[in-house]
Amino acid sequence: PNDQLSIDNALILSRSRRWPLMIDPQLQANKWIRNWKGDNLKILRLSMGNYARVLEIAIANGNPTLLENIGETLDPLLEP
Repeated sequence: PNDQLSIDNALILSRSRRWPLMIDPQLQANKWIRNWKGDNLKILRLSMGNYARVLEIAIANGNPTLLENIGETLDPLLEP
């Protein structure tokens, strides 16, 4: 989207040093990240049985990772 809020959010996302949390009910950010990162993007859901292993490998290889459908509480594995 070309609205100012979306542009500001994209700038914050692309310039941040840490991972952002995006509340995205319309899935616009999700689509934008998928297009931005392309085939290199690892897409995970906490409901996947092997998400921890896939996440570990993605981090070790420096792959960008998108965690989808995160609930109100995080798995303790994801806590900093």
